[in-house]
Amino acid sequence: MHISIPDAAGQLIDLVRRSEAGEEIILTREGHAAVRLVPVNMPTDRASRRVWLEEVRLAATAKTTTGPEAARSQDFLYGNEGMPG
Repeated sequence: MHISIPDAAGQLIDLVRRSEAGEEIILTREGHAAVRLVPVNMPTDRASRRVWLEEVRLAATAKTTTGPEAARSQDFLYGNEGMPG
């Protein structure tokens, strides 16, 4: 379920209950995912914990983006002779 942060403010108790029941709740800001509500209850056995940590790692990797290469990022500040211009 995706819901905007302002809309979620009035439904917080219901959203927390739904998240605790296992439903994925994503809060959005200006149409973009901002926060995911997840229950605090962590898996207790080792295998479940590994699966959960892998899911978190994959979710974090999916959010990363590569930016411009930094090595030449300020070339526009200098003219052809290497002087500021």
